[in-house]
Amino acid sequence: MTLIPVADLSETEAASELARLADDLAEHDLRYHQQDAPTISDAEYDALKRRNLDIETRFPHLIRENSPSMTVGAARADQFSPVEHGVPMLSLDNAFSNDEATEFDARIRRFLKLSADETVAYTAEPKIDGLSASLRYEKGVLVQGATRGDGRVGEDVTANLRTIADIPHRLKGSGWPEVIEVRGEVYVELAAFAAFNAAAEAAGQRTYANPRNFAAGSLRQIDPKISAQRPLRFFGYAWGLVSDSFAGSQWEALAQLEAWGFVTTAPPAKRVENAQGLLDIYAAFETLRPTLDFDIDGVVYKVDDLDRQKRLGFVSRSPRWAIARKFPAQKARTILEAIDLQVGRTGAITPVARLKPVTVGGVSVTNATLHNGDEIARLDVRVGDTVVIQRAGDVIPQIVEVALEARPDPAPPAYEFPHACPCPLKTPLARETNASGTESVVRRCTGEFACPFQRVEHLRHFVSRRAFDIEGLGEKQLQAFFDEGWIKEPADIFRLARDAEKLDALRTRDGYGETSVANLVKGIEARRTIGLDRVIYGLGMRDIGETTSTVLARHFDTFADLQAAAEAASKGLPTATYLELSTAPGVGPKALDLLVEVGKGGLKADPWPQAESVELKIGHAVPKLTKPARAALTERYATWHAFAQALAEAANGAPGEDYLHLAAVDGVGPVAAQSLARFFSEDHNRQKVAALVEQLDIQALAKPKTDTAVAGKTVVFTGALEKMTRDEAKAQAEALGAKVASSVSKKTDLVVAGPGAGSKLKTATELGIQVMTEDDWLAMVAG
Repeated sequence: MTLIPVADLSETEAASELARLADDLAEHDLRYHQQDAPTISDAEYDALKRRNLDIETRFPHLIRENSPSMTVGAARADQFSPVEHGVPMLSLDNAFSNDEATEFDARIRRFLKLSADETVAYTAEPKIDGLSASLRYEKGVLVQGATRGDGRVGEDVTANLRTIADIPHRLKGSGWPEVIEVRGEVYVELAAFAAFNAAAEAAGQRTYANPRNFAAGSLRQIDPKISAQRPLRFFGYAWGLVSDSFAGSQWEALAQLEAWGFVTTAPPAKRVENAQGLLDIYAAFETLRPTLDFDIDGVVYKVDDLDRQKRLGFVSRSPRWAIARKFPAQKARTILEAIDLQVGRTGAITPVARLKPVTVGGVSVTNATLHNGDEIARLDVRVGDTVVIQRAGDVIPQIVEVALEARPDPAPPAYEFPHACPCPLKTPLARETNASGTESVVRRCTGEFACPFQRVEHLRHFVSRRAFDIEGLGEKQLQAFFDEGWIKEPADIFRLARDAEKLDALRTRDGYGETSVANLVKGIEARRTIGLDRVIYGLGMRDIGETTSTVLARHFDTFADLQAAAEAASKGLPTATYLELSTAPGVGPKALDLLVEVGKGGLKADPWPQAESVELKIGHAVPKLTKPARAALTERYATWHAFAQALAEAANGAPGEDYLHLAAVDGVGPVAAQSLARFFSEDHNRQKVAALVEQLDIQALAKPKTDTAVAGKTVVFTGALEKMTRDEAKAQAEALGAKVASSVSKKTDLVVAGPGAGSKLKTATELGIQVMTEDDWLAMVAG
C-alpha cells in the first residue's frame, strides 16, 4: 500500500487513513500488551503513532473516538480479573532528537510563562524497558497489584507481583499515606535473561526475543508459581492515587519511595536544570547504558516541582510535564567481551563479537559480525572496548564504531588475527587471490573436509530449513551423532534411519525413547523423496545459493543431467588470466570475444609510436571496443606489453564449449558455473554425492507457469504476512512464474506489503512501484 504524505491527503483520504491506523495500532497493542509477541519494532510502532498524530493535527475535526492518541495499551486479557486504576496510567509522548528535547523545555516555559533566564529543574530517569505495574497499599499493606491494561482498567496480577522480592508486602518506616498506588516497572536483569534463554533453548523450550517480552510473559502467568521461578525485579518511580501528598518534588518522592522499601532508579537518575541539562544527561545515559545490568531504551524527563506538574496538567493521554527521549531504534552501545572465530562450511573464518546483551530494534543482541580480520584492524576494535552496534531489519548486527573515549586505561592490546584454524587440527589459514590478482579479505581454513568444523557446518547446512529440512535433527543432535561417528556425510543420515543396531542403542540414552527415535526416523524418511532444487542447495557448494539451485533444477530435468553437464564443464574451465580479463569493467561477452579473438592471432611488439597512450594502442588493436572498456583495460594493464601478454594467455586459457553452455544458463553465470564444475571435478565430492543419491528419490521441479498475472514479474514481500509464511509466499510466486527478490530496485514490478513494512515500502513508494496488500495479492493470483 502506497502511503500518501500527510500534507497531500484530502479530507476523505485522511478519514480513511485514520480508520486504518486505529485498526492497525489496536492490533499491535493487543500483540504487545496482551500476547507479549509484537510483530513490529518499537520504531515502526512509533512511526505509525506519529503519522496518526500528524493527520489529527492537520484535521482535528476528524479525530475518532477510538483514536490511538486517546488510548493507552490494550484491553485486559480475559484470564485476569479487572482492576480499575484510581488514577489512569497514561503513557508519555516521545522525543527523538536534541531539537525535540529543547522544544519540550521551551513548551514548559511558555505554558508556565517563565523567562529564558529562569531555572526549570527536571528529574531525568532511565526509561526501563519492562512491564508497567501499579501496586495499591492501604495502611502500608499491599492489597492489590495490576498491569497497565488500557490505562484505565488493568489486570489483577497481585499473586504474581507478590513473588517479586523487590516489592515490599508492607511498607517500611513511616509517613506513608493511608492509601497510595505505587507505580513502577517489572523487569529482568540482562545476565538472568541470557541464562534463562540459554537453559530454555537447551531444553527445547520457548525462548524470548528481549527482556521486556520475558518480563511481561513471566508476570502474566496463570500460575503464580511460574512467576516465582522467574528472576523478576521491580523499580518504583511514580504513583497514582494517593490520599495525602508526601513530597514536594519528583526527586524527593524517589527518596521517599526508597525509604519505604522500594528499589528506585536513583542512581542513575539525576536532577538536572534547563534544556542543556536535558541534552547533557541524555549523552551521559547513552554512555552509561552499556554498563547497566538492566535494559533501557531512553531517558524520561519530568518537571521536578510537583506544584508545577499540577499546573501543567495533561493533554490527551499524556502528561504535559513529562516526555520520553528515546535512543535510536537500530543503534546501541555495549561492551565487547570477546572475539570468537567461526568456521563456515567453505572454510571461511568469520570473527564474531561476543557482546554484553543489549536490546536493539526490539531484539536482545549478544553477538555481532566483525566480517574479517581487515575490518577488525580498520575499526581497531579490542576486547573490553565500548562499541556502537547497528541492526537494521533482519540484517545481522554489526559493529560500526568504537567509542574511543570510553576505552579502558590502560588500553587493552590490539587484536591479532590467528594464523591457524581453531579446529583441533590447527590447519593453517590462507587468503585467496581473486581473478584480478588481489588478495581476498577472507581467510580460509586449508583443511577442507579434513577440518571437523567444516564438515559439521556442511551437515548443518544440509539439514537446514531451506535445504532438506529434516524434522527432529537439530544442531544439538547432529553434533552428537557427528561426535559419535554415526554421521560424517549426508548419506549417513539416511543410513542411520535404517540401522537397527544404532537406533536400539539410541533408545537407551537420556533424552531419547521410543517416541523420539520414531519421530527422528519419520523425519528422515519423509525426506527420501525430495525436489531436485533442495538437493542442489543442500550440497552446500560455494556460490550456489537457493535461487541458483532453483534455476538449475528448472533447467536440468534430473540430477544425472546436472552432474554430467558440470563434469563436462570441468574439463574446459577458464584460466585465471581469462577470468581477470572478463571481470574488467565494461568488458561484456561481446567485448570479451573480440579480445580473445585478437589474442588468438597474437599481438606483435608495440607497432605504434611510443608517444601514443596505452588506451589509444588498445583502440588500434581492437577497434570495436567501447571507450569505457578501453579505459578499464588501460587501468588494469599499465603497459602495452602487459596487455598483449594478457590477451595471449586469455586466448590459450579460454573456457570450453561445455563450460560456456553451463554459464549461459539464464540465472547461472560464470561464477556459479565455475563453482559447480570445480565441485564435480573432485573425486571425493563425486563419491559423497553418489552415496547420497543412492539413498534418495529425487523429483524434477515443476516448470513455472507463463500464463499468470505475475509471470515474468519481479516481486518483493515485506512486512508481516498473516495468511501464509514468507516461504509459502515465495514458493507460490515462483510457481506462478514470478521472480522473488529480497530488495526493492528499479527492476521491481510489485511489492506486497504487510503490517510493519518499513524501508522497502518507503523505497517502493519513492520509485513509484505498485504496492498491494496480502489480500490484494491473493485475490490477484486467485483470478
